[in-house]
Amino acid sequence: MNKDQKAQYIEDLAQDLSKANIFYLADTASLTVETINQLRRRCFQQGIELRVVKNTLLAKAMAKVEGRNYDNLASVLSGPTSIMFAEVGNAPAKLIKDFRKKNDKPVLKGAYIEEAIFIGDNQLDTLEAIKSREELIGDIIGLLQSPAKNVISGLTSGGSKIAGILKTLEERA
Repeated sequence: MNKDQKAQYIEDLAQDLSKANIFYLADTASLTVETINQLRRRCFQQGIELRVVKNTLLAKAMAKVEGRNYDNLASVLSGPTSIMFAEVGNAPAKLIKDFRKKNDKPVLKGAYIEEAIFIGDNQLDTLEAIKSREELIGDIIGLLQSPAKNVISGLTSGGSKIAGILKTLEERA
């Protein structure tokens, strides 16, 4: 890779980082070609983009992104590094845990999720427990619907008569 190609690669990677709200850094070294291809296939099936990156170029790309502080993540850039871009915060963590049932890698180096930085493989359980935006919205809707369902249930059990409605409302108060 010549100097111009490196500069273009850094620029492209910086753009990808600025667009991504979620990415994981992992160590996939010593995986066989067959195993890394299985990992890539599973990533593709789950909508996760997996790339092997050079640490120096990734560090330079991180430094170029304005408005974000990747300093803590830059500290884990040693040895072979793969970057996983995802739309759902816990998807790469789930994939890594599931993949490691049969393999000893990938090992999580760090993750960036919506401006929060997680460092180390010991954070994998925490990252797996993070709920997606859709799951959080579903939880909120469920919580909002619960009181309304109770009132409707009480009103229908008392009948549609005014006396039944008043009795139900008195019991609630």
